[in-house]
Amino acid sequence: MPEKVIMPQLGESVVEGTLIKWLVKEGDRVEEFDSLMEVESAKVNTEIPSPATGTLLKILVEEGNTVKAGTILGWIGDPEEKIPTGDGNYVEEVYSETTQPIQTQSEVVASKQDIGRNRDLGFISPVVARLARENNIDLSLIQGTGNNNRITKKDVLQFIEKSGGSEVDSETPAWETPGEGDLFRPTELQFPDRFKSTQPAVGKIEEKVSPTKVQTPVSSGDQIIPLTKMRKAIADHMVMSKHTSPHVTTVMEADMKLVSNHLKINKELFSRQGIRLTYSSYFVAATALALRAYPLVNSSWTENGILVKNAINIGLATSLEEEGLIVPVIKNADGYSISGLARVIGDLVNRARSHQLKPDDVTDGTFSITNHGTAGSLFATPVINQPQAGILGVGAIKKRVVVINDAIAIRPMVYLSFTFDHRILDGSTADNFLAKIVSVLENWQ
Repeated sequence: MPEKVIMPQLGESVVEGTLIKWLVKEGDRVEEFDSLMEVESAKVNTEIPSPATGTLLKILVEEGNTVKAGTILGWIGDPEEKIPTGDGNYVEEVYSETTQPIQTQSEVVASKQDIGRNRDLGFISPVVARLARENNIDLSLIQGTGNNNRITKKDVLQFIEKSGGSEVDSETPAWETPGEGDLFRPTELQFPDRFKSTQPAVGKIEEKVSPTKVQTPVSSGDQIIPLTKMRKAIADHMVMSKHTSPHVTTVMEADMKLVSNHLKINKELFSRQGIRLTYSSYFVAATALALRAYPLVNSSWTENGILVKNAINIGLATSLEEEGLIVPVIKNADGYSISGLARVIGDLVNRARSHQLKPDDVTDGTFSITNHGTAGSLFATPVINQPQAGILGVGAIKKRVVVINDAIAIRPMVYLSFTFDHRILDGSTADNFLAKIVSVLENWQ
């Protein structure tokens, strides 16, 4: 019997993926464990190996489609074998009978529209069900154009337009459309079952982040740079964050003399062990200690209360040059020595820039750091990475004239900016947290 090719669950906290590219064509032979396709999830591209040796008999999901983990993507087997009928583009029963399907707030609202398999209509996605419910549409009136005549979001939008129905925003943010991608989807929205008692209200997120459409004049010689999927997702997430949290930024400076001396002494020693020691390791270490001292900073806002996280998972913003920004996460950062942090950070940054991160490498962060100083910036007011309570901005380390014990001295100084969610933190707590980071750096041992 042919072997199913399914969309794998690429990480503990990843529920879907986008099929970027088939590396084998229908009719081609492939060996078990050879690369079969390329999948993107959580801004990470991964090559998926073939589950068996044989011929790729049938491709059920075309390139560019986003589907849930467990969806049948194709079949592999001997050329003379027949493909079982009736499976189509359905989701395998990857959850036990006692496990409830993961649903977002919008899926719960649309649940009355029979999300999932429908004997007459085929598979109905949460997005399609929501649109049908909100616009009072009988889906049996729509001819589907998806795989196996499945009704897609595009089909529903076209039906609404032709029938003169209400205007529907086709630019719904990624975290509101589980069938189309979860690149920056907040943890509480992606996994509400984990936060049943602390789930935030999300009913009006879509309304808040829908951008005002302005006609921008284009003159001769102007150039329009097409928006990539990553750039659009980053833009949506940044707008959502500014609309969600009241942002306040506090700035302090730190004397980096002792840290600088420690780095100079140990850099060559670490290098012999294959470890590249940088200032980032010290900032992560100091931040981890401050988060343990002020746990309220390591939290998220919900309508039922402030969710304080036990694990300290620090995301370190990493530039992918012209491609955008990705935030690999150092899990349990407070449990590493400085050499351990340097090793983990080096590995994550290298894999980020070579597009070899796994989805779990960029999820479950509880706090973020952005080192904008690498480009020469002295200080900035970074935007909070939702649903976290704050983000630390690290400026360029510059030698400056300072007064120490009534004497003039030249020291390597750095500005540290802490942007925080004023719903969760007051100024005094935020200042104490940032002062703790400064203290750790200035008294490094």
